[in-house]
Amino acid sequence: MELSALDYTLIIVFFTIVLGIGVVVSKKSGKSSSEYFLSGRTMPWWLLGLSMVATTFSTDTPNLVTDIVRTDGVSGNWVWWAFLITGMLTVFVYAKLWRKSNVNTDLEFYELRYGGKPASFLRKFRSIYLGVIFNVITMSAVTLAAIKIGGIMLGLEPWQTVVSAGLITVTFSALGGFKGVVYTDFLLFFVAMGGAIGAAYYLVNLPEVGGVTSLLTHEDVKGKLSILPDFSNTNAVITLLVIPLAVQWWSSWYPGAEPGGGGYIAQRMLAAKDENHAIGATFFFNIMHYALRPWPWILVALASIVVYPDVASIAEAFPNIAADKLGHDLAYPAMLTKLPSGLLGLVLASLIAAYMSTISTQLNWGSSYIVYDFYKQQVNPNASEKQLVAVGRFSTVVLMVLSACLALLMQNAMEVFDMLLLFGAGTGLIFILRWFWWRINAWTEIAAMFASGVLSILLKVTPLGNYLFAVDTGVFPDWFQIPFVMLVTTIIWVAATFMTKPESNEVLNSFYKKIQPGGPGWKKVVDNAKADKIDIVNPNEKWSVPSGIGAMVLGCVLIYTCMFATGYWIYGETIKALIFTGIALVAGLLLIKAWNKMKSNIL
Repeated sequence: MELSALDYTLIIVFFTIVLGIGVVVSKKSGKSSSEYFLSGRTMPWWLLGLSMVATTFSTDTPNLVTDIVRTDGVSGNWVWWAFLITGMLTVFVYAKLWRKSNVNTDLEFYELRYGGKPASFLRKFRSIYLGVIFNVITMSAVTLAAIKIGGIMLGLEPWQTVVSAGLITVTFSALGGFKGVVYTDFLLFFVAMGGAIGAAYYLVNLPEVGGVTSLLTHEDVKGKLSILPDFSNTNAVITLLVIPLAVQWWSSWYPGAEPGGGGYIAQRMLAAKDENHAIGATFFFNIMHYALRPWPWILVALASIVVYPDVASIAEAFPNIAADKLGHDLAYPAMLTKLPSGLLGLVLASLIAAYMSTISTQLNWGSSYIVYDFYKQQVNPNASEKQLVAVGRFSTVVLMVLSACLALLMQNAMEVFDMLLLFGAGTGLIFILRWFWWRINAWTEIAAMFASGVLSILLKVTPLGNYLFAVDTGVFPDWFQIPFVMLVTTIIWVAATFMTKPESNEVLNSFYKKIQPGGPGWKKVVDNAKADKIDIVNPNEKWSVPSGIGAMVLGCVLIYTCMFATGYWIYGETIKALIFTGIALVAGLLLIKAWNKMKSNIL
């Protein structure tokens, strides 16, 4: 595949603008660590919302969706669609709490909620565990997708893709800090969406595909179209729908979809002007992320089944691709090679935009952990703001190098997704409960973190995994792997909670007074404070969780029905599309009413 002068022009202009933004904002971003990592906490909801969408629009996401659709059909996407429940809980319950905490990172929360050496250890350890290990794994999956795209579309060797894409990304990330990331995300969002929609329209109308009608009636595609799994297939229903909706969304920790909020989503909420802007940003993100954005990728994935029916056909068409990089996820970049000049340049720019947005966010977020939660806490408590920014820029470069090296060793993004889900299984409930149950302590989280990590490693790298969960021969069905880790981890952390001392009254009173979480889970603390004549309750603040959960349900109905409606409009099933559109409108009106009530309570 050869790029035209127009394609090169589009890509060069895009790179120039992105680097220019990084240089322009570098001076202000370097003034303080707060500016570098949170942009002075002055960001509006719409800019943060667009940034969240752009960040999760990574190069590995369309590849992952393509892999899922080709393997399990459209309904296979419930493995990540289920995280909408987590997202809505963050919007209407946790966004307000995070913004009120006023911490610099979500890990700083540990020493707000817990006390003593266990809290200090937890904060420092997780700064490396999440900021380096998990972060590097996530970025390497994104870089792996970039390697596959570069190999398929441009014939680049893996190291060439890593050096060219990584060098520009790490440069503007290190210079511009969080402000540079968010400002470029604004541009990257429109470029990425435009490229995805343009590619889907053109590729579905290729002569060999024949348009939407021919695609949807193709013999190999018809069985992949259902948005819900086949209910006559018990294993598919349990694996694709029941486990994600009943267990996965609240029990598993996954980057960008953390129960109770966290990670780079928390970073954006903490950077918002106020609580309302934090809520607005996360709600806008969830609408775009789940209801609208997946469909261009799904259409390309379905079209790829017609053009490249199996992995062998991809290997035959692209013999230069190494055997260890072959997989169904390659079908997405393989389809993009059929784009015409101009649109090809735009789509390549959009993929570069997706890569840069995700990696720059991960770099700035991971670097914030290293600076605030490790370096300042463990190495140099008296560090100046200039030193903190310098360490932030240095750690940004180191994280990029580590993730690039790991990406060269990886094969499939779906494997990484499954591994991260398993590693976080059983920990998610703690992140939900720690705000609303006084008895959760630092040892609860330490026990859960090590239990899920050790169990996941045992299941993935030792014969125990095959013995317990091998298809047809395992002790348990293969779909029981995540529930198994969740169940064992939960038993361990519940036991650890009651076997260790609760946090001190001083710590619990201080947390309650600052956050005002409310609810029956804090009644004992409030009663003890009253008995000691300590005033920790703000009488003007109402407990907002019941109304927040009601809004969460309405939000889920709204976004899921929008997602179904969009799909049925594309499929040409007008009656179903109209029904789901009507339900979405009703849910939207009810949500506006609930939102206005909640907004007045916040104000």
